[in-house]
Amino acid sequence: MSSLLETKIAARQHALREQGLLRQRKVLSVDHALNTNASTSSPRFVFEGRAYVNFSSNDYLGLSRVPELAEALHLGAQTYGVGSGASPLVTGYSDAHLALERELCALTGHEAALLFCSGFSANTALMKTLFDQHDIVVADKLVHASIIDGLQDSGAQLKRFLHNSLESAERLLARHPTSALITESVFSMDGDCAPIFELSALCRQHHTWLIVDDAHGFAVLDGYHNAEAAKLIDVQVVTFGKALGCQGAAVLGSQALIDFLVSNTREYIYSTALSPANAALAFAATQYSTVHPELQQRLFENIALFKRLCCEANVPLLGSDTAIQPLIIGDARQTLQVAEELRAAGIWVGAIRPPTVPVGSARLRITLTAAHAAEDIAACVAQLAQVLSRVGVPLVTERQAADEHR
Repeated sequence: MSSLLETKIAARQHALREQGLLRQRKVLSVDHALNTNASTSSPRFVFEGRAYVNFSSNDYLGLSRVPELAEALHLGAQTYGVGSGASPLVTGYSDAHLALERELCALTGHEAALLFCSGFSANTALMKTLFDQHDIVVADKLVHASIIDGLQDSGAQLKRFLHNSLESAERLLARHPTSALITESVFSMDGDCAPIFELSALCRQHHTWLIVDDAHGFAVLDGYHNAEAAKLIDVQVVTFGKALGCQGAAVLGSQALIDFLVSNTREYIYSTALSPANAALAFAATQYSTVHPELQQRLFENIALFKRLCCEANVPLLGSDTAIQPLIIGDARQTLQVAEELRAAGIWVGAIRPPTVPVGSARLRITLTAAHAAEDIAACVAQLAQVLSRVGVPLVTERQAADEHR
């Protein structure tokens, strides 16, 4: 006889499978023959004996395959060992961590930084430590799940404004004594950018902190992503697993904020610190991205090429100008079908379904990197157009998608 938990698990998994929402891991491997020249070949991996071109990675600048950074990780492990061994408040905080924090502050203009092992933990820890039941927080409707989870844990009252709508945000700020306004720099599922300059001015007018989850913008976007960032943004969360191609995250802000987080953040106090080797790697990656601006330029050229070819092939996109290029299909099962047919052609793209995105807005999430070769981008678009035509999926237009957010 099954236990209550076994029955619940089986029923839930069956329901997810019937809805096309079941998530399963796939074991990927590397064929070194496919990656002998990481600087000129598109990112590839092997799944069940077959090679695929990877159009689902957040490694926007291709840094995860740079030999100099692999050497930096090796040197960091030789110098510090492969782990930190303890919480940062015990013996887990080294000069490698301090050097990375200082480098991030120099890049953004913030006074201080605090390192975490992932962007999710950084966001969740920040929200649940900084806010409590006495706070009212205003956030964009599409902020990341880690922010929502942290705010729910904090007990703060959450008010959500229409996506990227200054008017909606201003109405909420005028109506409530707000502690902070939260947004993302680049939204991870739509690929569009927040109006940071305008939101900053709005927050200054209402004496409210602006907190920006900069996971998908850091080291990629121009504008406020420099030593002037701190003049616009009160708290900036950056991650190392996207454009920097490695692992970890940091919360950047005033010295007073970071001191407060050090004393009160349970995830920081009770977790083993990010390994010094990974901190040394992230430090090297920030420097590498700074001295190689051609990588950013190559990424923008690849984005422009992809968008132009999609336009010529009548493949409707959401209008994003970033590396994240969504194609909304709507139905979760049809989205999986399209992704599977692309894989049959050797092209791997992300099939994003609820609850990651709202019901009815399942999509392909195609991501471009500086490492993609032009011929592989062209092949991706050609196969995408063929599959969409063959399957006959009614696609959601940019206007329909915008209406969904409202």
